[in-house]
Amino acid sequence: MALRPVQVNIKALDSPAVGRFWAEALGWTTYRPGVTTYVGPAGGLVWPHPAAVGVDVVPVPEPKAPVKNRVHLDLATTSAAHRAELVARLRALGARPAHVGQGTVPWTVLADPEGNEFCVLEPREVYRDTGPVARVVVDCADPRAMARFWGEAVDWVTHEVTDGQAVLRSAEGSGPFLVFLRTPGVKTVPDRVHLDLLPYPGADKAAEVSRLRALGATDLDLGQGDVPWTCLTDPEGHEFCVLALS
Repeated sequence: MALRPVQVNIKALDSPAVGRFWAEALGWTTYRPGVTTYVGPAGGLVWPHPAAVGVDVVPVPEPKAPVKNRVHLDLATTSAAHRAELVARLRALGARPAHVGQGTVPWTVLADPEGNEFCVLEPREVYRDTGPVARVVVDCADPRAMARFWGEAVDWVTHEVTDGQAVLRSAEGSGPFLVFLRTPGVKTVPDRVHLDLLPYPGADKAAEVSRLRALGATDLDLGQGDVPWTCLTDPEGHEFCVLALS
């Protein structure tokens, strides 16, 4: 197995502005290696980062559809005061409250300046060593089926599988958790946010893509044309890309 999640891909009308928002939100830095805006830990562009899953903001001509994204980020906090400060700072940066049917919950649901939902969690001991992103959360109908697919698709370790959720994390125990959360509703529009996977050095990308198809992935044509990455969907239709080693 030679694939690892390396970044969360966010589509945006104004990718530099959305990139700046997420850099400020996470305490990271923006880098412009090409047409996209990459957001990662400070100290220079290190990609893939050994201990973090970055954010790559990609320019697109279409605005976000008025439906909840099926993939979102949960941000970690260390205390009630930190959570209050972070929410206030994010609001000042252009975030706004979002209502996704959450009811009364101990976390705060917000949306970035282009409407991409995310959560600021209350302090939880389990997320004290994740960095600013506690979890990448994927809505799904069947967490057990997602655990079977993604547990084979990537080299992360499965920590929990129930009818309600499946939880994976890097085998090194660093960076965010990947959570497949049982959620009502079905996909109705293309994903605005998705995961990008990268082979390890020396791996055969074509062989990895073939392996994913055998696990249940399906080829996806978004009009991307001749590009070095491969677009796929998992068995529930979540879009993701397998990137090429540079």
